[in-house]
Amino acid sequence: MTDLYIGLMSGTSVDSIDAVLVEFSESSSPTGTQLHCKTRAAIGHPISTEMREAILALCAPGPSELDRSGQLDRQLGEEFAAATLAVLRQAGVQPQQVRAIGSHGQTVRHRPPGSVSTPFSLQLGDPNTIAAETGITTVADFRRRDMALGGQGAPLMPAFHNAVFRADRDRAVVNIGGMANITELAADGGVRGYDTGPGNALLDYWVKLHRGKAYDADGAWGASGNPHPELLNRLLNDPFFAAPAPKSTGREAFNPNWLELACAGLELTPVDVQATLAEVTAATIANGVHEFARGGELLVCGGGARNGDLMERLRRRLPTWTVAPTDHYGIDADWVEGAGFAWLARQTILGLNGNCPAVTGATKETVLGGIFPA
Repeated sequence: MTDLYIGLMSGTSVDSIDAVLVEFSESSSPTGTQLHCKTRAAIGHPISTEMREAILALCAPGPSELDRSGQLDRQLGEEFAAATLAVLRQAGVQPQQVRAIGSHGQTVRHRPPGSVSTPFSLQLGDPNTIAAETGITTVADFRRRDMALGGQGAPLMPAFHNAVFRADRDRAVVNIGGMANITELAADGGVRGYDTGPGNALLDYWVKLHRGKAYDADGAWGASGNPHPELLNRLLNDPFFAAPAPKSTGREAFNPNWLELACAGLELTPVDVQATLAEVTAATIANGVHEFARGGELLVCGGGARNGDLMERLRRRLPTWTVAPTDHYGIDADWVEGAGFAWLARQTILGLNGNCPAVTGATKETVLGGIFPA
């Protein structure tokens, strides 16, 4: 049986809305049922500068938060709907052919266990608006059921990685978005995962501040600098990196203020700070990979997979690992997370579990998300 689902994702980088149309099918094999995941179409729907600034402003406490978040919730719902209709046009597919949309929404606050007395996670992008404007049943609010069961609510992708990238050898999957997270797929069937720390968010912030560019294309600017030893040491001494899993993080912890405090009193050139930030991302990912296994395959997805400097830093730190984008393993690195939310929608519609307690720390497996009928 073949079904079409759409995954919608706007991540910590707040650079665009990923809309991915995915075809799922199953086949029988000697080891059981095999899930096949094929990307039919995908787009990066642009987020306007004004909306991006409004999102980032809500990521930190400020005035009139309820009014601003309520309006932005509806506005983002309209943009998610527009992204959905655009990817359908690209594919030549009608809305009634799609079984459901899985919408992650835009995270504006993530407070996992240990950060506040009552943990919560808040994503905007009204699913009622998406369902009404597309005519497609929408599944959303994936994180909070896991948190209600004592989990971090993040990362959510390891269960999907396990479904589509599992092999008979050790593999790790790293998503480098605004933040970075790792999934460990052990040859014996074990699954583990957690956020490793900052990915692209601070790299993008720093190149925008000093070069006026949205991102450091291919990591060329960072590659031309040298990591500053003392700054690198200060950044890597953040307690989050040594904390045991399960753990998750976001802009609440790794933000410009965190960087500025670490830079205080040091003589630094902007390009060396960029190189240092790239080294922090590579080092924290590599440390996690080293803890998992001595060698294997490292599959990289997210925007960081297109950063040649980051990929080279990972290869230097992981000489016994094959480091390559997920393109080589069946899913374009740019669209893995979007495809993952299409998969989560499918799990919810079929009444199947979507979380991975070994990753999030939840007390049990559970169906994730709420269903908003068309």
